[in-house]
Amino acid sequence: MEESEFQKHYKAEVATKLQKKFKFKNKHNIPKLKKIIISMGLAEASNDKQILEYCIEDLKKLSGQKPIVTKAKGSISNFKLREDQPIGAVVTLRRKKMYDFMYKLIHISTPRIPDFRGLKTKCDGKGNYSMGLKDQTVFPEVNLDKMKKSQGMNITFVTTATSDEECLELLELMGMPLKKNK
Repeated sequence: MEESEFQKHYKAEVATKLQKKFKFKNKHNIPKLKKIIISMGLAEASNDKQILEYCIEDLKKLSGQKPIVTKAKGSISNFKLREDQPIGAVVTLRRKKMYDFMYKLIHISTPRIPDFRGLKTKCDGKGNYSMGLKDQTVFPEVNLDKMKKSQGMNITFVTTATSDEECLELLELMGMPLKKNK
């Protein structure tokens, strides 16, 4: 299977630096990315079906694969939500597409975020990192002429790291623009 340049960078440089820093004896203990999950919550989709279609199309363009439409499990009258109503879209990226998306996020999209000063350095305690974007316009694939409404998204990096320190070091060595601790 073909590897991306970013994946080759991980194997050649990042893995060796992680092994030296954390003194891993076995190469299988070195933290690596397992998958990247991109999700959008589409509450407005109940009122306007075109918003759902546009957001799914945008998510498809920026991830490189078709998203899964998530549906409500039950009805909640206070939120005007009915069972099986579409409420979001999710894409899980693995292997080459995962590394390609991460490269694009780090080198193309985050520099386009207005007033960007770095991403937060907080993980979930189990070696996974989540970040949120307020709108999808930071990705060059999104057509601004067709976009009706700005839509946010959550991006989760699932790693094999056993601690937050290992996860943050992995992401920093991969080039993720994290805030520097003072």
